[in-house]
Amino acid sequence: MMDWQPLLLTFELATVTTAFLLLLGIPLAYWLSVTRSRVKPLVETLVSMPLVLPPTVLGFYFLIAFSPGNAFGHWLNDWLGLKLVFSFGGLVLASVIYSLPFMVHPIQSGLSGLPASLGEAAGLMGKSRFTILRKVLLPNIKTSLLTGIVLSFAHTVGEFGVVLMIGGNIPGKTRVASIAIYDEVEALNYGAANFYSIVLFLITFCILLLVYLVNGGYLKKFWR
Repeated sequence: MMDWQPLLLTFELATVTTAFLLLLGIPLAYWLSVTRSRVKPLVETLVSMPLVLPPTVLGFYFLIAFSPGNAFGHWLNDWLGLKLVFSFGGLVLASVIYSLPFMVHPIQSGLSGLPASLGEAAGLMGKSRFTILRKVLLPNIKTSLLTGIVLSFAHTVGEFGVVLMIGGNIPGKTRVASIAIYDEVEALNYGAANFYSIVLFLITFCILLLVYLVNGGYLKKFWR
């Protein structure tokens, strides 16, 4: 009988990570789209680093930083009660950092493409920046928001190196589908590996296809 736990854990991780990325990515993308601060290039570089760094590099430093044997990890464990190494919480934190550019870049691009007069007009009406962002700017970049959400979700589903380093391989706790596939291949159990792989392939394909259909306006044409 096939074990569905790795798949369920994978999509739980992707859902939680995407939710946190929305909360973090929208204000960060907004700040990057409007700021003229000298530190902007530095922040953009840090946000984009996961795109070029090997996942195992990030995973290794997460492992070192959050380990109870490290001063920072010891403080997290003793003072805040946070055990991030080999835990689901550690997977979420690592995934948020690793998938951050996939949320920030589309939203930042969408906000930067809006005419400045849109926000300025709302500002002249006495609206706060938060209100302008929530009620004026975000409704005009729905495509960018959808792209960021889907890319972040799909990227988290496909993680391997980061989750292996920080989460290990604990069944029911940190053993996500990508780790399960690796285990099954190592055990020469190609049937199980193919099962996990085809499920991930079909789901991510359908999600991405839906995004392209929505962004391209094909669904509106179909329903006319």
